[in-house]
Amino acid sequence: MISQRIQNLSPSATLAMSQKSAELKAAGVDVINLSVGEPDFDTPDFIKEAAKKAIDDNFSRYSPVPGYLSLRKAVCEKLERENNLTYTPEQIVVGNGAKQELANTILSLINPGDEVIIPTPAWVSYVELVKLAEGKPVLVPAHLENDFKITPAQLEGAITPKTKMLLLNSPCNPTGSVYSFNEISKFAEVLEKHPQVYIMADEIYEHINYNKEVCSIAQIPSMKDRTIVINGVSKAYAMTGWRIGYMAAPLPIAKACTKLQGQYTSGPSSIAQKAAEAAYTGPQKCVDDMRKAFERRRNLIVELAKEIEGWKVNVPQGAFYLFPDVSSFIGKKHGDYEIKSSGDYVLYILQEAHVACVDGDAFCAPGYMRLSYATSDENIREAMRRIKEASAKLK
Repeated sequence: MISQRIQNLSPSATLAMSQKSAELKAAGVDVINLSVGEPDFDTPDFIKEAAKKAIDDNFSRYSPVPGYLSLRKAVCEKLERENNLTYTPEQIVVGNGAKQELANTILSLINPGDEVIIPTPAWVSYVELVKLAEGKPVLVPAHLENDFKITPAQLEGAITPKTKMLLLNSPCNPTGSVYSFNEISKFAEVLEKHPQVYIMADEIYEHINYNKEVCSIAQIPSMKDRTIVINGVSKAYAMTGWRIGYMAAPLPIAKACTKLQGQYTSGPSSIAQKAAEAAYTGPQKCVDDMRKAFERRRNLIVELAKEIEGWKVNVPQGAFYLFPDVSSFIGKKHGDYEIKSSGDYVLYILQEAHVACVDGDAFCAPGYMRLSYATSDENIREAMRRIKEASAKLK
């Protein structure tokens, strides 16, 4: 009864773990949820006020499919101001979160059998969206020892005549890795030899970046006309539920994505668009304040993680995730509970320590787990104490 394309998809592991955490909480269990990928801050007041004003000003009708012109202009100004990138409003498509613009791009460019290079560990939806488009995900693994970053040689080795796209996510979910401008330039040197390959640059964590070096592959002149920049307000402005993301792309791709979006959602929420416009045109101190808080939490969780015997960790340079290697626990037991995989370890931590994390297998990286430190210092301290205590019981 259910279509094959849906049967081929895997459910979101991050949402599944959040659901398990919520169910345990509803049953009265004191669960600390480190599985969720969203800031714990409230949306800044000036953005909320703009949304209230939009309601009073009767922004209650359909917007243009790619979003209000005023918002698309604000996005262009942001890209010019912060990224030294010049786009016209016609090259901007605003959608229901960055995830929709990722999907729009993949569905607009990928034909059945086209190959899409995905460095791993990778966010859970990349592979599934490529599968939905009947493309072929080509996974290129990076490891903790290299800060979870692939090399130009690995990229070169993955490209074939069927390669249509490289999916580049920096800062990265789930690892927090950030590619420097020099590293991205080396990728560009490889890609210049393969003009058929588009680059989708997922930059949603752009401002949660502890190196403070904001760089996009679209800044390299030879790459701009082949790059689709994906970004949005969810992470930088604590606006996950407002569901506003955008793409900045070569005009033919922007037009194709507008055509697709016009058939299955049309424009995103009119009120949320006005809030997003305020986010981009208003004071930016809130962005830096949140980044500083995340950096402090990053330092705290790394310090505590290094105290857990059996974990291997690096120091993530962006986003708000820690991605430890927990493979040393495979084969260990506590009572009747045997750890046969990183997934077993994550479930053990949930049941024994009442801390919700996500199995690295969901990110194409078995043997690892993802912890979000987008929560209070107190929650981080208590969660890590519980995990350390529970892990020590495994022999």
